[in-house]
Amino acid sequence: MAGKDRKKQLARQRYERQQQRQAQEAARSRRLKIISAAAGVAVIVVGGVAFMVFTGKDDESTAAEPKCTYKEAPGEGAPKGLGTPPATPAQKGVVQTTVKTNQGAVEMQLYADKAPCTVNSFAYLAQKNFFDKTSCHRLTSGGLNVLQCGDPTAKGTGGPGYQYANENTNGAMYTEGTLAMAHSQLPDSNGSQFFMVYKDSQLPPDYTVFGKITKGLDVLQKVAKAGSDPKGDGKPKKKVEIQDVTIAGK
Repeated sequence: MAGKDRKKQLARQRYERQQQRQAQEAARSRRLKIISAAAGVAVIVVGGVAFMVFTGKDDESTAAEPKCTYKEAPGEGAPKGLGTPPATPAQKGVVQTTVKTNQGAVEMQLYADKAPCTVNSFAYLAQKNFFDKTSCHRLTSGGLNVLQCGDPTAKGTGGPGYQYANENTNGAMYTEGTLAMAHSQLPDSNGSQFFMVYKDSQLPPDYTVFGKITKGLDVLQKVAKAGSDPKGDGKPKKKVEIQDVTIAGK
């Protein structure tokens, strides 16, 4: 082969090798881009899954069901075999409740999320007909404007035979329509006695707020207008007897 032709052949081979390398580089570059993009998608997907899994675990650990402790306590008037509410509350969110009295019905919303053990106890007693045919034994007026009920003896000393701790008292205010628990001077002595605020009242934040009155406030105000004996703090002159307490869905 002539020298000139040999040079042409070598040049053509170099050119072909260059073209092949460029094609290989281009193909490799394309593969890297595809892999990178796929990895990006994988990271996003994995990140999303990781977030969801983490969130799920967090919800499971921090949103555990509340556990309630109901301790045996002296209490007059409790029916035999009443027992205590379950440790795990069955109610959640807002619970619609109606207290039917001889003076009219009072409708309420109970705060199961804010005071789970209190609402759990109240619902338990209602389902056991504990409140039926009991009289609201105390009416106050002045700085404290409440009608107090839930004592089976109507003497202020009765209860369900168990007691439990306060809830939802931080910054509590006892404005018109508030539903709250009464207790003795002993700590964690909530039982069955509760009070309904018919007019803004002054109280230290030491009484569990577990709901509000949504309808029937006029029933309480009618009773309050009739007064109490003794005046200002005593037995309502207009007798109030609870006939039935209904928990929505129960």
